[in-house]
Amino acid sequence: MAEQSATPPTSPPTTGTFDSLNPATNEVIGTYPVHGPEEIHAVVDRARIAQQWWWDLGWRERRKRLLAWRSQLRQSMDELADLVHRETGKPMWDAESVDVMGTVIHLDWAAKNAERVLSPRSVPPGILVHLRAEVSYEPHGVVGVIGPWNYPLFTPMGSISYALAAGNAVVFKPSEFTPATGVWLAESFAKVVPEQPVLQTVTGYGPTGQALVESGVDKISFTGSAKVARIIGSICGERLIPYSPEAGGKDAVIVDYDADLERAVRGSLWGALMNSGQSCAGVERVFVHKDVYAEFVERIVEAAQGLRAGFGEGAAYGPITRPVQFDLIKQHFDEAVANGATIRVGGEESFRRPFIDPVVLTNAPEDSMIMEEETFGPLMVIERVRDRDEAIDESNAHDYGLGAAVYSRRHGMDIARRLRAGMVSVNAVLVQGVVPSLPWGGMGHSGYGRIHGEEGMRSFARSKSIVNPLFGLPAAFDVYSFHAGDTVKSAFRWVTKRLYG
Repeated sequence: MAEQSATPPTSPPTTGTFDSLNPATNEVIGTYPVHGPEEIHAVVDRARIAQQWWWDLGWRERRKRLLAWRSQLRQSMDELADLVHRETGKPMWDAESVDVMGTVIHLDWAAKNAERVLSPRSVPPGILVHLRAEVSYEPHGVVGVIGPWNYPLFTPMGSISYALAAGNAVVFKPSEFTPATGVWLAESFAKVVPEQPVLQTVTGYGPTGQALVESGVDKISFTGSAKVARIIGSICGERLIPYSPEAGGKDAVIVDYDADLERAVRGSLWGALMNSGQSCAGVERVFVHKDVYAEFVERIVEAAQGLRAGFGEGAAYGPITRPVQFDLIKQHFDEAVANGATIRVGGEESFRRPFIDPVVLTNAPEDSMIMEEETFGPLMVIERVRDRDEAIDESNAHDYGLGAAVYSRRHGMDIARRLRAGMVSVNAVLVQGVVPSLPWGGMGHSGYGRIHGEEGMRSFARSKSIVNPLFGLPAAFDVYSFHAGDTVKSAFRWVTKRLYG
């Protein structure tokens, strides 16, 4: 019997089916199987055979297939964006601009750059001038990708695109809240690669994801909570397989005294409210220089008051996808206000389940949940600071370290370099996600994995070192043997001392 809600029960089942629901309307998008361990193992076994076939195709043919898939995704943009819109509740433009267009951009880059990034390359042999030294890259094999519900296409495709381009097969487990998008992806890929199941999707709750991690895959890429990231990390550590976790953030914006306030307001508000605040690198804290604090707050209030959550035309953003997240956001708000935070925009009336209209707070206590924990909702907290040094200290005083943004005409790059974060944008917010040559990832409780760009590409391959003598040495000259003569040993010592002090 299908579950009547995508919300996992207390003890998630490992068999049966479940429904994917539109969080705004409760419309049933589709019904999907709960895959158990035996089915997962069978999928991985098929993927292992498919991976060898995929690798044997070579760089040129893989590029051709991936670019054909890119074109198909672009041609199916309206259909795919509508599916993401219905399954997450986010506005169509959000689904188009971030999920679909962002996916196409990264898939295109991965397909076109994989051979350049991962082809064998020569490296200097050091003192051993008679050797040719080479680094080559080989795919891990079968990569398991566990994706989130907030960006059900763009985020997992940041791993899937690069893993496939590197020659791996992929088994994708989408969130139980967005299985339809994951199934659509695998079906569309099969149209351009019909010969073998190089990309497969499995569906279910947490136990399905755990079964995938334990199934014998050769690498895991995960996006989700820090709590689950640790659990998966312990399993991957036990199996000694590589793991790329991205586990959320508590991102800050710094607005210096010389900032372009119009741009700062526009970017900060969008970063805080886009996708209902359900962005791992969304803006949750804003630190504003005392000289421009009052004007910044005034402008934010004016800009935010005209925005509203909803599902139809005119909505700035959609619903809160998970009911439990709605309760957490409300808890953060209630505690902050009870302990002295000032409401600048919104209030109790903003909470219209499953929607939350914009909420802007100031003077929130430093030890409140809204300042310490990931809120993951359309709430912005603005704090006054005496200077940029205090702003940097406040931004860095956190266990998370995913992203950050800086608004300053003269000091932007200096501030950016001092921030404890994996990604920083200057005079903009979140744009690094759609620059395919830049690595995406954080530090601290935000995880340590990297996707996108050359670093992300190489994370889906293992390096191999190869040395090959350019010419043979007489036995007496071979210092790494038992035949080297005393004269050669002395000469080797002398050269080493001269070169390395």
